[in-house]
Amino acid sequence: MAKALEAEAREALQRRSDEAIYARRNNAVEQERRIKESELNTEIAVEEKRRQIRETQMAADIAIEQQRAALTEKRIENDRKEADSRAYALEATLKPVRDIDWRTLMTLSPHGGDPKMMVALAFQEMASNAQKIGELNISPDLLRSLLASTTTNIAIPTQQKGK
Repeated sequence: MAKALEAEAREALQRRSDEAIYARRNNAVEQERRIKESELNTEIAVEEKRRQIRETQMAADIAIEQQRAALTEKRIENDRKEADSRAYALEATLKPVRDIDWRTLMTLSPHGGDPKMMVALAFQEMASNAQKIGELNISPDLLRSLLASTTTNIAIPTQQKGK
């Protein structure tokens, strides 16, 4: 009987030992599950932060592009206004002389008082009306007298007679 009591006591001890082992294993499995869950939560939090960073960078990039677009539009607008201003100034400058004959403008130009230019314009005018001119004689003395007022050292060769 003592052996039977010992067997029951051994079985009870064995059961308690098994239960303790079972409890420790369950506890270890539960801790492992909590650790994995914590790791997953950490990964989720890291990915969420990365996503927020990407969204913030994307929003910053969009804002920069919008500012560039606004700057470009402003430059275009300013360039257009500047071009309009220059066109208006040019129009205002040219309006008084628009209806004046080109020959008159040539005489009023900085080189218009130049006798050479005047003689050249006169010859050009004569050439354009050449069909109306029967005969034209221009002596070297006439040319020399036209050009003598501004230049004294231009030598116009005279025609030698008898050769």
